[in-house]
Amino acid sequence: MIRVDAVWLAVEPIDMRAGADRLLARVVQVFGAAEAHHGYLFANARATRIKLLIHDGFGVWCAARRLNIGGFVWPRRASADTSPITLTREQFDALVFGLPWQRLEQMKRITRM
Repeated sequence: MIRVDAVWLAVEPIDMRAGADRLLARVVQVFGAAEAHHGYLFANARATRIKLLIHDGFGVWCAARRLNIGGFVWPRRASADTSPITLTREQFDALVFGLPWQRLEQMKRITRM
């Protein structure tokens, strides 16, 4: 499969009609360059669909996903906060299944009955 060393989450929503070229242009605009073996994750405004753009060192791959029911847990940020969000593999896996990826550590322990 495609090697992915880091996944970056784009907080600002994007039009899901965007293809690989438009997503790549957005990555270059925000990060300055698309790094090899990095993935860039985008969502629409309602967080019901996501697209993943991966630069494999030779070209780009673009994958889309939507859940049959519900939506993805997507962060909302104040406009002043522009720092990028990077996800661990475990967080990425949870996010694409629609699980609360921000609370993974809390969910590993049961503290109340």
